[in-house]
Amino acid sequence: MEDTTFTLPVTPRQIAYARALAMRNQTLLPWEIQQDRRSLSAWIEAQAALTPVPATDSRPTSKQVAFAERIARIKRRAVPDECFRDKGLMSKWIDGNR
Repeated sequence: MEDTTFTLPVTPRQIAYARALAMRNQTLLPWEIQQDRRSLSAWIEAQAALTPVPATDSRPTSKQVAFAERIARIKRRAVPDECFRDKGLMSKWIDGNR
């Protein structure tokens, strides 16, 4: 007997979900995986189990900036420019000037 395996085509919903997972995890969706329903399903299961890559934005939030500017007005000081580029520095400046 011959050992023949049939590959089922992927569904549009599978592709859409796989692309969303690839964006969330910041990884590539290999072309070979997209050709077979079973291999794509296995890839989806592996990617869904991973924790998403955090969006690390080092800039301070708008609430931090507004609070720091309010403190600066009350204390009649200026918020240093480097604090507007780093969330940690802004937090330290706020804590030191409360």
